[in-house]
Amino acid sequence: MIRGADERVADVRRLLAAACRVYEERARMATALARSTGLSAQGVELGFASLEREASTGELHALVASAGDAAHVHVILSANVFVAPLRAIAVARAASGRVTVQPSSRDPFLARALVDAAHDPAIGLAEGSSPSPEVDRIDVYGRDETIAAVRSSACAGVVVRGHGAGLGVAIVTAAESTDASARALAADVVPFEQRGCLSPRIAFVEGPLERGAKFAEVLHEALEAWESSVPRGTLTAAEQADAARWRDALAFAGPTWAGARHAVALATFAGPATLAVPPVGRHVLVLAVASLDEARVAIDSIARFVVTVGANDPQRLAASQAGARVVPLHARLARLGAMQRPPLDGPVDRRGSV
Repeated sequence: MIRGADERVADVRRLLAAACRVYEERARMATALARSTGLSAQGVELGFASLEREASTGELHALVASAGDAAHVHVILSANVFVAPLRAIAVARAASGRVTVQPSSRDPFLARALVDAAHDPAIGLAEGSSPSPEVDRIDVYGRDETIAAVRSSACAGVVVRGHGAGLGVAIVTAAESTDASARALAADVVPFEQRGCLSPRIAFVEGPLERGAKFAEVLHEALEAWESSVPRGTLTAAEQADAARWRDALAFAGPTWAGARHAVALATFAGPATLAVPPVGRHVLVLAVASLDEARVAIDSIARFVVTVGANDPQRLAASQAGARVVPLHARLARLGAMQRPPLDGPVDRRGSV
């Protein structure tokens, strides 16, 4: 029997109710999440603020429209963002009357809690690491290599929808003071230590280099303040090495504002070669651009990785889409300070399957 849109919306609403119950009991898993994610205790609490617990009817109908149809969806989750399982399971449930969930072995806690709290016989945890034979769609989240491996091993006829690595960028137009925009961007950088595809790593600041420097300085100060209230968690050895290399390389390109656990580097855009994408761990590259057209050229060179664009003046960027497009068509557009909390209207990643 084919479910109608209203029935699918009701199924997702029950999952949101489960998310509310999990949120209320979040203290029970906070220690385990801090250990598995490397986040500080305060970072875990901040991360929970991005757990979707409500959505409008219009947003849920948009989610249903984007979810597709399948008899049995198998969801393979990543450990990058510990609240991500809710949306992944919601999209699968909107698509199908049978959902199996394979949590990340490194961070299984929230996925298991959501499935338990949902009390939905259509949703269950997967047994083992291989999808059952009746699965006709696999939604896999994680590294591109993981997606490729799942696709190569999937049975004939099984649809694989891959959501791979991505990042966010910020565009700061000349519309207002850089100070407010820099502080808002800091609030987007801190959650999940930039491991998620909504996390901004590059900020394009319209105007002369001096305006970019002012923005970078205030961003540095804001990240210092965040360290006092939400200390950065633990980085892996590989992440620490990437951060050291990036800091050393950018020190030759221009001024750098470095704290004990973050760094902000400034450069003038001089072609795609200047786009040294920062590693995770509260690192931001600020690029001064002469115009939005220059920002467009820069973003086009990394468009396949861009999942979201944060802006201090989203209306101006949205209006520009009718002419010289600045924001990639697939990318979400958000106001700075709200990049980590998109509406529950479909997958976070709109780039299409990897």
